[in-house]
Amino acid sequence: MSGPRWLTPAEMRAWLGYRRLRTLLDLQITRDLAADSGLSDADYDVLSTVSDADGRRMRVGELAAHMAWSVSRLSHHVSRMEQRGLVSRESSADDGRGFTVALTDEGWTTLQAAAVHHVESVRENFVDLLTPAELKSFATITEKLVAHLTIATPPTPPRATRQHR
Repeated sequence: MSGPRWLTPAEMRAWLGYRRLRTLLDLQITRDLAADSGLSDADYDVLSTVSDADGRRMRVGELAAHMAWSVSRLSHHVSRMEQRGLVSRESSADDGRGFTVALTDEGWTTLQAAAVHHVESVRENFVDLLTPAELKSFATITEKLVAHLTIATPPTPPRATRQHR
């Protein structure tokens, strides 16, 4: 068995740059979102995802998969959002065991108001800092990586687990 394939200096620069970018960009966008609308990043993700679904309703399992969360974690988060009047739970018409997350009128209004500020933050901290060519390259890169990472369904176990099979 050969040894590890260590990163070259150029690969390390790209990897560490991505890691730092992810941390700082997520932090800034999340801060702006909370300051402008009182929503967390997860709240916004739930609201915006459900708003794009037919009838502004989405099965909890589908929403959990989109967010890469467990159904249990999502259920707890939805409960908190439900208490704030942003979403409601409805029994699934297809399956009595499951439920659907639905946007309330208040959730829709909150999302619309938040989106105006959110898109400005995304522009200020990301889009407007790149040229059209850089944005196109960035989109190509992220689409390639996302496609690779979403092919594995169900998610593959951590490497340590796979080595012990």
